[in-house]
Amino acid sequence: MPGIIVFQWSFLLLGSAGIVFISRHSLLKPRSHGFYRFFAWEILLGMFLLNGAGWFRDPLAWYQLVSWALLIISLGLVIEGLRLLREIGKRSAARQEPSLLGLEKTSHLVTIGLYRSIRHPLYSSLMFLSWGIFFKSPSWPDAGLALLCSLFLIATARVEERENISFFGAEYVEYMRHSKMFIPFVF
Repeated sequence: MPGIIVFQWSFLLLGSAGIVFISRHSLLKPRSHGFYRFFAWEILLGMFLLNGAGWFRDPLAWYQLVSWALLIISLGLVIEGLRLLREIGKRSAARQEPSLLGLEKTSHLVTIGLYRSIRHPLYSSLMFLSWGIFFKSPSWPDAGLALLCSLFLIATARVEERENISFFGAEYVEYMRHSKMFIPFVF
């Protein structure tokens, strides 16, 4: 048991150090979307570690089946979202804000595929991931963490939308009118 605790704390510290490194510019700019995303990532890391023991317990229980469905949706969203960003978004040298990650420095607005229905498939993926982790071993504290993670992702998306309106202008405003934030036809 002590070995597991040491592993969990080591994983938490190393994971947090990596998240801090990736988010270092955003953490210095609290009005950037990356500032809020940092907290969502940290919550996800903590949830993953807290629920690690329950990942394969009772594999056919209803909550495990719900969890795997949410995790598969999360994986599909991130794979397709990244593919479309790379192929169509076209990284731009014009976007030099240090708080943006490389894949966020796009010069073309992506409005096809997943992006036709939802504006933030990568954040949607993280939201499905948080609820998928929650359902691995459902508890009230984990429900609170999943909800808090969801709120940070909503804040992240709202701030990013302001940034996108600033960069893409009326084209992004029009895009917002015809798409949902995270879930097609719902939200």
